[in-house]
Amino acid sequence: MSLQGTIDQDIKSAMLAKDSGRLRGLRAIKAALLVAKTEKGASDVLTDEAEIKVLQKLVKQRRESADIYLSQKRDDLYQIEVEEMQVIEKYLPKQMSRDDVAVHVKDVIARTGAAGIKDMGKVMGQVNKELAGQADGKTISEVVKELLA
Repeated sequence: MSLQGTIDQDIKSAMLAKDSGRLRGLRAIKAALLVAKTEKGASDVLTDEAEIKVLQKLVKQRRESADIYLSQKRDDLYQIEVEEMQVIEKYLPKQMSRDDVAVHVKDVIARTGAAGIKDMGKVMGQVNKELAGQADGKTISEVVKELLA
Protein backbone atom coordinates (compact mmCIF):
# COMPACT_ATOMS: atom_id res chain seq x y z
CA MET A 1 0.00 0.00 0.00
CA SER A 2 1.24 3.48 -0.84
CA LEU A 3 2.03 6.03 1.83
CA GLN A 4 -1.09 8.00 0.85
CA GLY A 5 -3.27 4.91 1.33
CA THR A 6 -1.64 4.12 4.66
CA ILE A 7 -2.17 7.69 5.86
CA ASP A 8 -5.85 7.58 4.83
CA GLN A 9 -6.37 4.34 6.78
CA ASP A 10 -4.53 5.72 9.82
CA ILE A 11 -6.63 8.91 9.72
CA LYS A 12 -9.78 6.80 9.88
CA SER A 13 -8.48 4.80 12.83
CA ALA A 14 -7.33 7.97 14.64
CA MET A 15 -10.77 9.50 14.12
CA LEU A 16 -12.47 6.41 15.53
CA ALA A 17 -10.08 6.40 18.49
CA LYS A 18 -10.60 10.16 18.97
CA ASP A 19 -6.82 10.62 19.09
CA SER A 20 -6.54 14.32 18.28
CA GLY A 21 -2.73 14.57 18.47
CA ARG A 22 -2.21 11.70 16.06
CA LEU A 23 -4.98 13.00 13.81
CA ARG A 24 -3.31 16.43 13.56
CA GLY A 25 0.00 14.88 12.53
CA LEU A 26 -1.65 12.60 9.96
CA ARG A 27 -3.64 15.44 8.45
CA ALA A 28 -0.45 17.49 8.16
CA ILE A 29 1.18 14.62 6.24
CA LYS A 30 -1.83 14.23 3.96
CA ALA A 31 -1.93 17.97 3.23
CA ALA A 32 1.81 18.14 2.52
CA LEU A 33 1.64 15.16 0.16
CA LEU A 34 -1.30 16.73 -1.66
CA VAL A 35 0.58 20.01 -2.05
CA ALA A 36 3.65 18.15 -3.33
CA LYS A 37 1.53 16.33 -5.92
CA THR A 38 -0.06 19.53 -7.18
CA GLU A 39 3.09 21.63 -7.39
CA LYS A 40 4.03 22.93 -10.81
CA GLY A 41 6.05 20.35 -12.69
CA ALA A 42 5.25 17.52 -10.28
CA SER A 43 3.86 14.22 -11.47
CA ASP A 44 0.56 12.81 -10.23
CA VAL A 45 2.37 10.05 -8.33
CA LEU A 46 5.14 10.83 -5.85
CA THR A 47 8.21 8.62 -5.72
CA ASP A 48 9.30 7.13 -2.40
CA GLU A 49 12.21 9.58 -2.30
CA ALA A 50 9.86 12.54 -2.80
CA GLU A 51 7.57 11.29 -0.04
CA ILE A 52 10.51 10.94 2.33
CA LYS A 53 11.67 14.48 1.51
CA VAL A 54 8.18 15.81 2.28
CA LEU A 55 8.12 13.97 5.62
CA GLN A 56 11.62 15.17 6.51
CA LYS A 57 10.59 18.73 5.76
CA LEU A 58 7.57 18.38 8.06
CA VAL A 59 9.71 16.98 10.88
CA LYS A 60 12.26 19.79 10.45
CA GLN A 61 9.49 22.40 10.59
CA ARG A 62 8.05 20.85 13.75
CA ARG A 63 11.49 20.62 15.38
CA GLU A 64 12.27 24.28 14.65
CA SER A 65 8.85 25.41 15.91
CA ALA A 66 9.22 23.32 19.06
CA ASP A 67 12.62 24.91 19.78
CA ILE A 68 11.12 28.37 19.40
CA TYR A 69 8.17 27.56 21.65
CA LEU A 70 10.48 26.06 24.25
CA SER A 71 12.69 29.16 24.30
CA GLN A 72 9.58 31.33 24.70
CA LYS A 73 8.30 29.09 27.53
CA ARG A 74 5.15 28.13 25.60
CA ASP A 75 4.89 24.54 26.81
CA ASP A 76 1.35 24.11 25.47
CA LEU A 77 2.43 24.82 21.88
CA TYR A 78 5.69 22.92 22.38
CA GLN A 79 3.77 19.76 23.30
CA ILE A 80 1.59 20.02 20.19
CA GLU A 81 4.63 20.29 17.92
CA VAL A 82 6.38 17.37 19.61
CA GLU A 83 3.26 15.19 19.32
CA GLU A 84 2.95 15.90 15.61
CA MET A 85 6.69 15.37 15.06
CA GLN A 86 6.51 11.94 16.73
CA VAL A 87 3.58 10.92 14.51
CA ILE A 88 5.35 12.04 11.34
CA GLU A 89 8.64 10.33 12.30
CA LYS A 90 6.85 6.95 12.43
CA TYR A 91 6.48 7.10 8.64
CA LEU A 92 10.15 7.87 7.99
CA PRO A 93 12.82 5.19 7.61
CA LYS A 94 14.86 4.48 10.75
CA GLN A 95 17.36 7.29 11.23
CA MET A 96 21.07 6.51 11.45
CA SER A 97 23.02 7.37 14.58
CA ARG A 98 25.73 10.02 14.45
CA ASP A 99 28.41 7.32 14.71
CA ASP A 100 26.96 5.41 11.74
CA VAL A 101 26.87 8.63 9.72
CA ALA A 102 30.53 9.28 10.64
CA VAL A 103 31.54 5.81 9.43
CA HIS A 104 29.75 6.38 6.12
CA VAL A 105 31.24 9.87 5.70
CA LYS A 106 34.76 8.49 6.28
CA ASP A 107 34.12 5.93 3.53
CA VAL A 108 32.94 8.64 1.12
CA ILE A 109 35.95 10.83 1.96
CA ALA A 110 38.24 7.91 1.16
CA ARG A 111 36.44 7.18 -2.12
CA THR A 112 36.35 10.79 -3.31
CA GLY A 113 39.87 11.63 -2.17
CA ALA A 114 38.68 14.73 -0.30
CA ALA A 115 41.58 16.46 1.42
CA GLY A 116 40.13 19.45 3.22
CA ILE A 117 37.19 21.70 3.86
CA LYS A 118 37.31 22.91 0.25
CA ASP A 119 36.05 19.47 -0.80
CA MET A 120 33.03 19.64 1.50
CA GLY A 121 30.55 20.16 -1.34
CA LYS A 122 31.75 17.07 -3.18
CA VAL A 123 31.49 14.92 -0.02
CA MET A 124 28.13 16.40 1.04
CA GLY A 125 26.58 15.72 -2.36
CA GLN A 126 27.66 12.09 -2.35
CA VAL A 127 26.67 11.45 1.28
CA ASN A 128 23.27 13.13 0.89
CA LYS A 129 22.57 11.00 -2.18
CA GLU A 130 23.56 7.76 -0.43
CA LEU A 131 21.88 8.47 2.92
CA ALA A 132 18.69 10.07 1.60
CA GLY A 133 16.02 9.68 4.25
CA GLN A 134 18.29 7.89 6.70
CA ALA A 135 19.96 10.93 8.27
CA ASP A 136 19.14 14.62 8.41
CA GLY A 137 21.23 17.16 6.55
CA LYS A 138 22.29 19.03 9.68
CA THR A 139 23.89 15.96 11.22
CA ILE A 140 25.59 15.03 7.96
CA SER A 141 26.94 18.58 7.57
CA GLU A 142 28.33 18.64 11.12
CA VAL A 143 30.04 15.27 10.70
CA VAL A 144 31.55 16.23 7.32
CA LYS A 145 32.91 19.51 8.76
CA GLU A 146 34.47 17.69 11.72
CA LEU A 147 36.12 15.06 9.56
CA LEU A 148 37.42 17.45 6.89
CA ALA A 149 38.70 20.09 9.31
